[in-house]
Amino acid sequence: MTAVLPLVDSRMLERHDLTVDDLADLPEDLRYELIDGRLVLTPHALPLHQVIQLRTAYAIEANCPEDDFVVNGDQAILMSLRSELKPDVVLVRMEGSLRSPVLPADVPLVVEIISRSSRADDRDRKMKDYALVGIPHYWIIDPLAERVTFTQYLLGADGNYHQQVHTDERITIHSPWEITLDPPSWTRKRARMNEVGRRDR
Repeated sequence: MTAVLPLVDSRMLERHDLTVDDLADLPEDLRYELIDGRLVLTPHALPLHQVIQLRTAYAIEANCPEDDFVVNGDQAILMSLRSELKPDVVLVRMEGSLRSPVLPADVPLVVEIISRSSRADDRDRKMKDYALVGIPHYWIIDPLAERVTFTQYLLGADGNYHQQVHTDERITIHSPWEITLDPPSWTRKRARMNEVGRRDR
């Protein structure tokens, strides 16, 4: 995170009253979220996280109606004037794809891949925030579990997410269309990375 600090006015990091408009001039490649008026810088993800992110995006895109949707990673969503979140994978309706941050009404699905720093947020605060703005589908992928898990939530009429699936097995779901995900392959990839990866200190 320290490498990007020179790109940000340090006074911004101390403020709790920022709005989305205040962030318009930040570098495009800066990893951040705006949470209740606070600028939160996020570290670059580990390779396993990126592998799962890409494979999930490809799985969603495989049967995606190409004229109707765009699948993107780290796409900013305008949650409110003082909050802007960047899920790991975002499905965006084509008609809402010419702006950033995109509007929640144009987002039928968000995916969060848990990291050690995001574990509590992804299962609590972000889940509540995505439900509050009416995003119909929320997925959580947990590479920190004993075996990598996939959990599918669907927004109910009561305004809350309800768990539909929780599994560490290969699965095909049918909403928003047919999508096949392969958590066992991610578990195997993690095992191999742990087996041969250097543990530099």
